[in-house]
Amino acid sequence: MSSTVALGAGCYWGTEKFVKKDFSNLFTNSIKKASVGFMSPDKNHPKNPSYRQVCAGKSGHVEVLNVELNNPAEHFEELIKFFFMFHDPTTKDRQGNDAGTQYASAVFVNDDEQRKIVNKVIKELQDAVDGGKTSSYHGKKVATDVHDATEFYEAHEEHQEYLMKNPSGYW
Repeated sequence: MSSTVALGAGCYWGTEKFVKKDFSNLFTNSIKKASVGFMSPDKNHPKNPSYRQVCAGKSGHVEVLNVELNNPAEHFEELIKFFFMFHDPTTKDRQGNDAGTQYASAVFVNDDEQRKIVNKVIKELQDAVDGGKTSSYHGKKVATDVHDATEFYEAHEEHQEYLMKNPSGYW
């Protein structure tokens, strides 16, 4: 199984904080590297999109956290389960006030084993929603898209660990 996966869950700063800080606290030494940037579900996507192009929804890219795990066999499924705990996967192309395809709930997988695990976790989550076992989401249908990973474009340095550098929050 690949050690790398890209996660889109709204603004990438929040995704980064939850994974690098909170997931890492739960699973010590699980994250080898993680950085924010952009990935497109379209293999023929525009190259090297700017932050402004992505934020305006003009590039077809999703804001993602590209995560490399130290031990994917041990931590990949846990990471995917955790991913569904910190955002609302039932809102299509929206997280809170952020709306547009660039803020989609999306997982960009690198192989069939990852896809199988992500789809299994989505099915389990949908069963929990259908069975009324969770009420923390706005919708009734998990809208998370699962895509083959494409080229990752790392965001500029000032975007890396933004919420760690700016604990008072967003602009």
